[in-house]
This record gives sequence, structure tokens and C-alpha cells, in this order.
Amino acid sequence: MASTPTFKATAIRTTLEVCLGKLEKPFGKLIYVKDGPREFSQFAYNEEWLTDPTNIDVSPDLNRQSGYQLRKPPTKNDSCFFLALADTEPDAWGRRVIARAHAKARAKDASLGPLTEIDYLAAVDDFSRIGALRLRDEKGQYLRSTPQGERTTPGLIELEKILNASRAVELSQETVEDLKYLQGKGTSLGGMRPKCTVLDTDGALALGKFPSVSDERSVTKGEVLALQLASHAQIDSAKARIISVQGSPVAIIRRFDRTPEQARIPYISGATLLQANRDDEHSYTEIIDVMRSKCKNFADDAKQLWRRLLFNHLIANVDDHLQNIGFLHVGNNQWKLSPAFDLNPFPDKERESKTWLSEDTGPITSVRQLVEQAPRFELSPQETKEVIAKVVQVVKQWKDVAMSGEVGMRQEELAAFKPAFESAALEDAKKFSK
Repeated sequence: MASTPTFKATAIRTTLEVCLGKLEKPFGKLIYVKDGPREFSQFAYNEEWLTDPTNIDVSPDLNRQSGYQLRKPPTKNDSCFFLALADTEPDAWGRRVIARAHAKARAKDASLGPLTEIDYLAAVDDFSRIGALRLRDEKGQYLRSTPQGERTTPGLIELEKILNASRAVELSQETVEDLKYLQGKGTSLGGMRPKCTVLDTDGALALGKFPSVSDERSVTKGEVLALQLASHAQIDSAKARIISVQGSPVAIIRRFDRTPEQARIPYISGATLLQANRDDEHSYTEIIDVMRSKCKNFADDAKQLWRRLLFNHLIANVDDHLQNIGFLHVGNNQWKLSPAFDLNPFPDKERESKTWLSEDTGPITSVRQLVEQAPRFELSPQETKEVIAKVVQVVKQWKDVAMSGEVGMRQEELAAFKPAFESAALEDAKKFSK
């Protein structure tokens, strides 16, 4: 911890106010400093925030104390921002768009310096930033906000334009106009695949995910299929459907960090809950141990998490890193497991989880492992059998759901996904449901 901000006069220094939701009064101040190769941030709570016991702990790595707290990235792959703020940074696709736009601008104006981490953090539209944290400059202007009555988040009617601009970026054929249109519309939820924040037909915030030019199967349909199946398997999941744009399947996935009235809900990732470095290996039982003291309805969330682990194993969703688990604030400084998102069947990969089940068992490679650890997830033997029976029943119906109107998978597309859903793991699971 540092009691006062420290930096050299020659360093790049940016000061921002940090707000929460519709609260117009900032609860703290963020200072970003880049001094040669050194890059770090500092944050200080407002005294009024600290003295009000009803206020939430914004980020697990920020202590409730006066004065500035220092955050240096522990590794080159970690953020220099405190973890809840880092959760709002643009994902790999968003960073790609930002970097391309900046490169074109520098080609015309040599006086522009290289991008810094604060540039990426500030490049997300205020309207669509994940969770409830908001950033504004010292003049009180929210970053990348628009005048009253205007918006930058496009409606579904603009999906064709977004799709074309995204394809141009993937093919390195983008124009300045393409990049200008895409900038700020990225998201923190996801990876390198093309995507854009959009407004659904009812005005609700959603995420549009597009096919990649390098896809060998319909990845967007696969994700919507997984989310639809998860919902049938009594897994709280992001609502999703496929719509056709220029004959291409675009996944429309509703954001869950907004209320029906579009108020913002505080959000943190599983990595932030654990205060984990991005390169560290962690386990689900570690998450459970922290959830015990952080979640309002711990037992329900623990059982729900185990159900998701079983489902992931049975559909070969092996991209289960800690950024793909989320938590929503529910009041009184307590959290709940967010709806499941980024569920993708990988029919061409080994059925081995990226996150370990426990420190003793290693990655999830069998249903037996999950059954043996079920008590740590608050499940009785009978409950474990019932969950397995339900999930198996749903996964067996994958073809019917795949060809439903919400997914629209064609007969010839089913073969590419068959190995993910019809496997020895599914047959093995049946044995444990009896």
C-alpha cells in the first residue's frame, strides 16, 4: 500500500474517477502511471464510502482503508488494474480492434504515442461496460459516453454492417470507417472471436457473436446449442438464440449484468473472486472454499456449480478457465453465481478440463472424479444421482435441440458436433445415475 500516489514528473499519468451504477458521486479515484517500462495503478476510496457499512467491497484485492493502494501486474500477462476493474477491460477481440485503429491513426500522425493499458480500459463504451463500475474523467464526463438521447450500441438491424466490418478486420482488409464503427462495442466476456455489444429487439443489452472466417464448423450454433441444453438441464444460463445475417448464423446472447429495467449489476469473474494471476492453475474446490463466505445462498450455488461441471464434461466444453465463471452482487456485500456463459462444445479436443477439479485430483477427466468430489459441493449421494440423471437425459436429446428454431442446425452440421455429445463419457455417466 502507498499512502500517497508516487510517480516521476516525466511519467505518463492519468487520473480517473470511479463510480458505481447510477450513483453520480464517485466512490474512489484511480491513478494510472507509466514510467518507462514500469506500469502500475493506484486507487483510493472516498472517505464517505469507507464510513458507510452498507457499501460493497468493490474488488476483493482492495482493502477498506484510507489512502492509495498500489497495484503492479504480478506477471506480464496480468493487468495493472485492480481485479474488478480488470474484469471490465476489452477482451482479445476488442483489443485487436483498438490496436488496429490506433496503428492506422499513427500512420497519419507520427506524434501519437503507443497505446497504454489505460487506453484499452478507457476504450469501452460506458453504456455497455460489464458490471456496474463506471469511469469518468476529472471533468465528470463518463468515458466513451454519448450525448443524452444518442447511443453507440447498435440494434439488430445493424448486424449486417457489424458482420462485414468484423470480417474485414479478420482478413486485415478493414478501413478506418470499419474500425471507427467497431470501437467501443467490444466486451470483456469472451476471447479472440469476433463479437459486438448490441441492443436486442426489446432494447435489452445483448452480445452478438459472429462466425469467424477460419471456422471449420458452426461455432456460433454450437454455443447456442450448449446454452439451450444447459437451460434444459436446470442450469441457470444466459438466454441465447441464432439469427441469420446474410445467410450467416449470428448468436444473440442476452447480457445478465443488467436488470429488466437495464440498471447495472456489479460483476466479478471467478479469477477476481480468487484473486488469481492469469497464468496460475487453480481448482474448483478452491472456488467453493471462497464462495462459502462470499455467496448469499452458498449451498444452492455450490450444487449449481457441480451441475455445470458435469454438463461441461459431457459436452466437451474444455475452455473452462476462471474468466468464464462469473458472480453477481445481490446486496449486503454478498454474491451469487452468475448465469453460465461461453459454453462451447469442442468435438475435436480431449475431454479434460482447463481448471482442475481439486488440488488432489487434477483436471476433470471422468464422471467418477466428479462423483467422488460431489460432497464438497453440498450434494448428497441421492442428489448426485438425480443431477446426473437429469443432465444425461438432456444431453441425449442434443439433436432435437440442435435442429430447433432457436439453433437451426442443419442435418449436415450435426456430424461435426456428434463426438462432443455422443461419447463414452455419456455412457459412463449413466452408470452413476442408478
